Amino acid sequence: MQPHKTVIPRAERQRSAFVYGMEIVIVKRTRLEDDECPIARSLDAIGDWWSMLIVRDAMLGRRRFGEFQKSLGLAKNILTVRLRALVDRGILAMAPASDGSAYQEYVLTDKGRGIFPVLVALRQWSEAFDDHPEDIATILVDRENGRPVRKLELRAQDGRLLDLADTTLKPRPAAKRRRAGG
Repeated sequence: MQPHKTVIPRAERQRSAFVYGMEIVIVKRTRLEDDECPIARSLDAIGDWWSMLIVRDAMLGRRRFGEFQKSLGLAKNILTVRLRALVDRGILAMAPASDGSAYQEYVLTDKGRGIFPVLVALRQWSEAFDDHPEDIATILVDRENGRPVRKLELRAQDGRLLDLADTTLKPRPAAKRRRAGG
């Protein structure tokens, strides 16, 4: 991939305060949902680490607010905001509790389940480059045979294994027409 532009613009200074003699700057979060870069758009939806951990926990079978809160140790107000955002973005959906109680549960949507390869890539990256991989408590295995899953690979349409140097970015034909007409 080649860099094509700066995708994170300078944040606007909203206000600052001094805490223990250090200036704390409050900045407005930059929205990237309309950015031309698909990575920036994805990070706008799921780039917050708490959101990724909530999705991970949902993939591990957690469905209720209390289960997420207990697993993550996240303050209830922050968890509420993150869960609401994941529902608003179509990554999680609210459903009646599976046990028939009056509670609601959070379930992954197809869009949410589509994050699975991203989480596997992050996991495999950590396993390969973490300073202490022996401290990682689990391994990802094939449920059918119990064997570790293979490393994710990027392949060309003809099956060749691709690396960073083998790829580049080019404009989509529709994007060329839109710029030419605008």
